Amino acid sequence: METSELLKRVRKIEIKTRGLTNNIFAGEYHTAFKGRGMTFSEVREYQYGDDIRNIDWNVTARYNHPYVKVFEEERELTVMLLIDVSGSRNFGTVSKLKKNQITEIAAVLAFSAIQNNDKIGVIFFSDKIEKFIPPKKGSTHILHIIRELIDFTPERKQTNIGVALQYLTNAIKKRCTCFLISDFMDEHDFEHPLLIANKKHDMVALRVYDEREKELPPVGLIYLTDAETGEHIWVDTSDRSVREGYKKFMGEREKEMERVFKRSGVDVASISADEDYVRALITLFKKRGTGY
Repeated sequence: METSELLKRVRKIEIKTRGLTNNIFAGEYHTAFKGRGMTFSEVREYQYGDDIRNIDWNVTARYNHPYVKVFEEERELTVMLLIDVSGSRNFGTVSKLKKNQITEIAAVLAFSAIQNNDKIGVIFFSDKIEKFIPPKKGSTHILHIIRELIDFTPERKQTNIGVALQYLTNAIKKRCTCFLISDFMDEHDFEHPLLIANKKHDMVALRVYDEREKELPPVGLIYLTDAETGEHIWVDTSDRSVREGYKKFMGEREKEMERVFKRSGVDVASISADEDYVRALITLFKKRGTGY
């Protein structure tokens, strides 16, 4: 992509997503994604109702009167975006490619993180780690991420989510909040790596899909190409049994995916490529903020 065109697209996404962050997500994001823990602030005299486990025995002994430690939430987070850049993201049948939806969602999350003074980093993956952008703060860093989201060209087309999760677990030493953004079109079993990653980090899955992936329209004989393997196949969509078989297969695949997330304890939101992602993200944030 030419530099001038790239800058225009970066600016367009920046304006849209920064506006959404400022007006909609700021409070919800802060509530939904809390800091890593509590950090010591000061000591004060014990008051009725204070947790006796917080008594500072050294200060208490010195003044012969009970004092307690006061803690504050350690607000700063490290946020990682684990982004699928495999071939299937280039699919789209209505108004937007999955790739474009993923880019906007990632940009909104990045601006939300920066606005809350959090660090943000990115891991692009296919069936290997394509690029790692270490977590940092600042608007310059954010714009670099958005440029990469728009213009990054992966070396490979296939998907291996497990490889990406293992890399995350090893590369990010301290606990972080990680958004795994993918269509989850993966033939590999990634449940165990997801479970391990979620024990160390706070994992959130964002599934971006296209409605046409759920069922085939009855449009006769069509020539399909697998975006990841390059395999070609003719499919007779006028055959009802073919359409029903495909719909059943995709339905069962989706149910199994939901079971994987549930067993792993990972919150998930499914977002169509052509729908407004704002509502889905706010619903997810509120669910995490209230615990329901």
